Amino acid sequence: MLRTVVIDDEQDAIDFLCGALKQYCPDTEVVGCATNVIDGLREITLKQPDVVFLDITMPSGSGFDLLNQIPDRNFEVIFVTAYNEHAIRAFRYSAIDYLLKPVDIAELVLAVNKVNRSLNKANLNLMNVLLDNLRSGSPSKLSLPTTMGYEYVLINDIIRIEADRSYCYFYLTQHRKYLVSRCLNDYHQLLQCNNFFRIHNSHLINMKHVKSYMRSDGGYVEMSDASQVPVSRTKKDFFLDAMKQHAV
Repeated sequence: MLRTVVIDDEQDAIDFLCGALKQYCPDTEVVGCATNVIDGLREITLKQPDVVFLDITMPSGSGFDLLNQIPDRNFEVIFVTAYNEHAIRAFRYSAIDYLLKPVDIAELVLAVNKVNRSLNKANLNLMNVLLDNLRSGSPSKLSLPTTMGYEYVLINDIIRIEADRSYCYFYLTQHRKYLVSRCLNDYHQLLQCNNFFRIHNSHLINMKHVKSYMRSDGGYVEMSDASQVPVSRTKKDFFLDAMKQHAV
């Protein structure tokens, strides 16, 4: 059984999650609940859960504040939020998963299944990535949810990302390639402040890995791995401006 703690400043949200977990996730047991950071810390310390459902915005402090006060973290975290921008931030800090309110039952079940699959040493690596990024204030690493589990990568090692419907391919240094179960839009929002540019609807590139720009064939860039990526006609002028700024 997955020992579960639910932390949310809204009692209705706690009641809903507890009821949904009992009905649809029979392998979970809610061992504690809290409506603020202080009580949440106490419940985690006393109950030693396997997974914590953690609200992000609370009057007494954020879910991120709570995590920074726990010296030894040996549990999974699923963030729960009513605001999509907070979900993106949670994702930025390599959260195990996040759920948007109102919580969809199917997404809840998938998140719990993900926890079941990843309860091994990988969860400690993922939490370390989360907290390293929290302390630095800017993500330097990502956890990539692949079909096999999680891969932990440095953002500077990402050469480009290519969309494939609701999935995307990551191309990294040393000829590494991963199929990731998230859409390109998520990574566009996440990485646009880290020298990444959406050069085409299907392509997000790391400007640090651009080798050259060619005007022929409608315009394309050559990346450090010798791949050639087309430049959208509507993006060309913005890309050239970004190249000038990056070169300064």
